[in-house]
Order: sequence, then C-alpha cells, then structure tokens
Amino acid sequence: MKIAEKTAVSIEFSLSDDKGEKIEESTPGKPLWYLHGIGNLVPGLEKALDGKGKGDNVDVKLAPVDAYGEPDAKQIKNVPLRRFKAKKIQVGGRYQIQDKDGPRIVLVQKVTGDYAQVDGNHPLAGKTLHFVVKIVDVRKATAEELEHGHVHDGDDHGHGGHDHDHDHGDHDHDH
Repeated sequence: MKIAEKTAVSIEFSLSDDKGEKIEESTPGKPLWYLHGIGNLVPGLEKALDGKGKGDNVDVKLAPVDAYGEPDAKQIKNVPLRRFKAKKIQVGGRYQIQDKDGPRIVLVQKVTGDYAQVDGNHPLAGKTLHFVVKIVDVRKATAEELEHGHVHDGDDHGHGGHDHDHDHGDHDHDH
C-alpha cells in the first residue's frame, strides 16, 4: 500500500537543522505513527512522503515555508503572569499559557513586574530542516482513527513526533 490521504503510517526519522545539528529523532524500534493527509506533519514532509511505500527511504530538505513557517512578529507580546500555569517563570523557559485561542506553549523572553514578554512562534520557525525518513509501515486508517485524528496502534498512540503542540507540563524543554 502507498502513502495517501487517510492512511496510517509509521516512520523512523532523524531531523537536523541546515548546519547538520540533530534536533530530534525517533527511538530505535519505536516508530512514529501518524495519519497522513490531515496535517499531522509539516506540509513539506507530508508532500515528500506522499505516494511512498513500506521500506522506502526519503531524504528531504525543507525551507521554512514548507516546515514551520517564518517567525511572526505578532507572536511576540506581553502577557500577564496570571495566564501561566507554572508558579515560577524563568527567562528562556518554555511554558504553557492560557491564550484567547486556548492553551499554548510560549518562550519567555523577559519578565517585568506582573508581565512576561513571550514569543509564541514555533521553536523551529524560520529554520531550514533536513528530514531523513524510513517508512516502516502503511495501512488504511480505521474510521475511529480518522474521527479521533490519530493512530490507535503503535507505542505512542499517534501522539509523538513533529506537531510539538502537545503539553509537556509546566516547562517544555526544546528538542
């Protein structure tokens, strides 16, 4: 079976920046499961994997526009400290805040009085990314998986990998 919209796919991957420094990689023997075609991976990587099959290898370099986009100056703003879930806020840390669109992770740039200047851009925004991927398996997604938006088999139950929007508690460490 080939990778197409609404297929469940497992991959082993390595992610590096354009200088060759490793950012993240899958755990050996524990591939990442995701649903293809619904935005679970960055657009350029989904496009590169489209039509590939089990056992195929993909080596792709993505410009920011095909990955996490360019940094947006509007994402840098002052927010009241009361919006943070964490009790102690440190400059340089990533924390979850309650924003008008719901919870999200931000980088604290400075703290002044009762406010923190935060950067809500994705940590990989503006970066050229290099993915090396091995396709471990491809199968048709179940109706339940499509309804829930993630794969129901595999060790991580579809919650790992490149979305980076999941909550890591009060403090989110960079990969």
